[in-house]
Amino acid sequence: MYQDRELSCKDCGQPFTFTAGEQEFYASKGLVNAPRRCPACRKAAKSGRQEDTGRGGYSGGGYGSGYERAPRQMTSTVCAQCGNPTQVPFVPRGDRPVYCSDCYAQMRGTSYSGSR
Repeated sequence: MYQDRELSCKDCGQPFTFTAGEQEFYASKGLVNAPRRCPACRKAAKSGRQEDTGRGGYSGGGYGSGYERAPRQMTSTVCAQCGNPTQVPFVPRGDRPVYCSDCYAQMRGTSYSGSR
């Protein structure tokens, strides 16, 4: 079904072979585009991305993307039940009450007590 294809690298211009096995693998992952870089340039581009994130080799989790998640933006507000100041990971819209971790846990029937 698949046959080896000769492609040209977009970075270095050198020809490389997109093997039948690689094509089958790409298709099994739902990838429809052929690689645009030769294996050496792909490796160089990947290592450059990892250096940009300051992580070196292993990504340490998160689906192996090599990128770190941006720190969560917290918004200061006042709990609608107890009136204490709290921080939430979203911007309150004003049309719904916002609760601190303790009051939210009480409403849900759990015993979680955050250290906020």
